Amino acid sequence: QVQLVESGGGWVQAGGSLRLSCAASGRTFSRYAMAWFRQAPGKEREFVAAITWSGLNTLYADSVKGRLTISRDNAKNTVYLQMGSLKPEDTAVYYCALRYNNYVTRDATRYDYWGQGTQVTVSS
Repeated sequence: QVQLVESGGGWVQAGGSLRLSCAASGRTFSRYAMAWFRQAPGKEREFVAAITWSGLNTLYADSVKGRLTISRDNAKNTVYLQMGSLKPEDTAVYYCALRYNNYVTRDATRYDYWGQGTQVTVSS
């Protein structure tokens, strides 16, 4: 089993920045891809960004390109989401996910483990 714990969410004004963290524990011995998804009230969960084990390959949703950056520290089993130029439409619960396959994908059904989520609220 793998446990994922997100942190770093909160309230920020439009144009501000936040950094989310997701720490993995448990059976994390193999190489795996990680991703961030988000779900706004009344909407379906949507893909935000993903990263391979090495960090060399990343994938972003068009809506966040240039504003959000995914990275990881394998020594700490942690993935980050640096969020800048935030907009009210970025308001959502942000979830990290782990996939026991080193290929990134936007498909949420391909991820094996999920965190509980952290709330990000961007005010205008």
